[in-house]
Amino acid sequence: MTVQARRHSAAYKSPSPYNSRDTDIEKQPTAGRHTYHHHLSDDPDSDDELLDDNNVADSYPPPIVAGGSLRRPHASVGFRVPQRIMRWLCLALFAALVLFVLTLFRFTISTSVSQVAVDLPKVGAPKPPQWESFPFLNRYEGGISSLVPRSENVPEYPGDGSEELAMRTDENDEQKEQEQEANKVTKRDLHPKMLSKVFNPYPDYQSPEYIGKYGEKRECFLNVENSLRVPSIQSYPGVPKGFPDPALGSNTMLGIRDDMCFDRFGRLGPYGLGYGAKKGGIGAGMEGHREGADRVWEDVPPVDFRQVDWAAAQHRCHTANRHRFKELPEPRLNRFVSMPVGIPKVNIPPVQDSRKEPPKVGSERLPRTAVVIRTWHDFHYTPEDIMYMRSVISELSLMSGGEYTVHFLVHVKDTNLQIWSDDETYQRVLDDALPEEFRGMGTLWSEPQMALMYPGLEETLTRGLPIHGVYRSTYMPMQYFAFQHPEYDYFWNWEMDARYTGHWYHLFDKVGEWAKKQPRKGLWERNARFYVPSVHGSWEDFRQMVRVQTESGTNSANNMWSAANGAGGNTRSAMHQQGDKSIWGPERPDERDIFEVEGEGIPPTSMDKDQYQWGVGEDADLVVFNPLYDPEGTTWLLRDDVTGYNKEKGMPPRRTAIITASRISRKLLTTMHRECSLKRHSMFSEMWPATTALHHGFKAVFVPHAVYVDRRWPTRYLESVFNAGRNGASGGARTSIFGDREHNFRGTTWFYSAGFSPNIWRRWLGLRVDNDGGEQQELAGEGRMCLPPMLLHPVKEVNMVIDDGEKAEDR
Repeated sequence: MTVQARRHSAAYKSPSPYNSRDTDIEKQPTAGRHTYHHHLSDDPDSDDELLDDNNVADSYPPPIVAGGSLRRPHASVGFRVPQRIMRWLCLALFAALVLFVLTLFRFTISTSVSQVAVDLPKVGAPKPPQWESFPFLNRYEGGISSLVPRSENVPEYPGDGSEELAMRTDENDEQKEQEQEANKVTKRDLHPKMLSKVFNPYPDYQSPEYIGKYGEKRECFLNVENSLRVPSIQSYPGVPKGFPDPALGSNTMLGIRDDMCFDRFGRLGPYGLGYGAKKGGIGAGMEGHREGADRVWEDVPPVDFRQVDWAAAQHRCHTANRHRFKELPEPRLNRFVSMPVGIPKVNIPPVQDSRKEPPKVGSERLPRTAVVIRTWHDFHYTPEDIMYMRSVISELSLMSGGEYTVHFLVHVKDTNLQIWSDDETYQRVLDDALPEEFRGMGTLWSEPQMALMYPGLEETLTRGLPIHGVYRSTYMPMQYFAFQHPEYDYFWNWEMDARYTGHWYHLFDKVGEWAKKQPRKGLWERNARFYVPSVHGSWEDFRQMVRVQTESGTNSANNMWSAANGAGGNTRSAMHQQGDKSIWGPERPDERDIFEVEGEGIPPTSMDKDQYQWGVGEDADLVVFNPLYDPEGTTWLLRDDVTGYNKEKGMPPRRTAIITASRISRKLLTTMHRECSLKRHSMFSEMWPATTALHHGFKAVFVPHAVYVDRRWPTRYLESVFNAGRNGASGGARTSIFGDREHNFRGTTWFYSAGFSPNIWRRWLGLRVDNDGGEQQELAGEGRMCLPPMLLHPVKEVNMVIDDGEKAEDR
């Protein structure tokens, strides 16, 4: 830079008088130079130098450089490490870090790695549930040689067990005698103390009162010639000595007789048990205790079921009794749209009635009811399954004169089977799906078909499953089946793994009648609780208890509002017991989701004015066999599987009944169908019917049938576990038995995961299970088992011993 340029640069600021020096700065020693003070500025020319105060007194005139210009002195600043040294320091620091990382990595790849034994604290196995510590009950396996009248029976449970101790003493005395022949099974005197007799639960069809009301009931037969009668089942009066009472529910309260019991021959002998396959039986039940079994075939000889066509027999029966029901509508022919019941291609001959007079017609018409058995196209039917279906068709359809019609609703799981391509494919798949004797009674459906019938549903893929799948939407095919079959007023949705030791007509008839008698007031609240007779007392006592619990709440550890649950002494006392709002009429969802239909349950008066009159005499739209509980707040995994509803203000009100076995009215199924089609609403299978009934005010009833337990539960503890939800209900809280605590059902006779139900059914059939039951125990003990009416679920794949040899030919 020239001297002239420097002058112009220095001209931007007037020189400070402290900067004037007479001495040439270049001649001064280096140590005498001044320190710089840097000012932060964006202007490169704004680096003004200020002198330290100590140097002001010793100021010198600026040196004179060439051209008379003055060189700006360097201002003194703090010591700054040269950049070269800083670069070396940073490099050293980086090298040290790399060396440190490499050193650590070296230890991880050492070739001399060895496992070091570390003593970890010993953790024991998870503590089993409390109920597993309870002792087993023994008198379920009582035999027919120990029968006593029900009124004289002292039950092993829920009594004090004195009867059991007395019986064990007798068994010990007998065991001493048996020890002499320990390896030899000898037959004892096992003649039943009572004789079996025909069990007839049907109305008196021949009475003038019945004929005047419903008309003459014509008898139905198994063959075209009307010569092969439908055999009747037999029961024994009384029960085995010490037989336990049910822990939950009551058959007596429902009107179901429990003063008798059924052995396997009296119950299933009419349907093929106990005689050989070469004579038309199943060839099972040939061994074991058979004293008195032949009485079953005294009135009606063993039936050769190889010659029976159940579809044709059912059709003839309905035709002969059509005067008792309303006229059938015209059938639809399109298989894809109407889902008709498959009819054999052979022409069914017209009914040949020997009586020339027309049947007498009553003043009223009976409702038609369909019993829809849910199955799938590749289901394997065991001989035991076939006996089960024979009993259902005989007792519900044929012997009632057509009051029930049995259908098989067959799920085609394989989408490669193009059942809608042509009639031949449809018929072939349908024929292959059912045993030969049941062909003509089935209807096919598939999940792609349901997707076409109910398009537009929100797909949430709950648990990775589609909304139109059978798991999440079990009732979709039922909805469409009901829509296409207007002749039926009610539909039983029934499963292949349900069994009943009693009579099917007796069960369905009494359950429907009891539900019809129930008043609407407090119904949803009673529906939400298990009835434990040994704790709650009579049904009237139970009803009043539920009313108090609903109005005032409960003060127990199972109630989150309760003081006993540690709600805190600082909270208001009003929070310690908080009641619930009773349901009276429809419980609506969000305003945008309301879908009003005809026939909704609108209360005729206020709840306070009702004297338990509304609903009495009204047929229930929904009948279930487990409580209708509130899933909100529970640990049930599928409580939030709700499709198509507005959830901005929370979930809609819901109710759930575990196990889909139920009776549903046409009105309810049609409403579910329209909700799916028009509003795009749906829920998980076990929530959908109950919730629809709740939203529309339809009558729903939980029937407290008899449920037995395999262990000696303390009754009050049992009640607190099964009704552990909010305010004494079974649901509505995390403490509910539905969800994480469902293991408590394993020792019961009715639940999807119950283990006691399949065991007791197999032992009753004479099979050995877990070293209990079987032929030897029957012959060395009290004979074959005899059980009162029990509804059992699940019972799957019962493999019986089939005898097709010479013994089978002789019987």
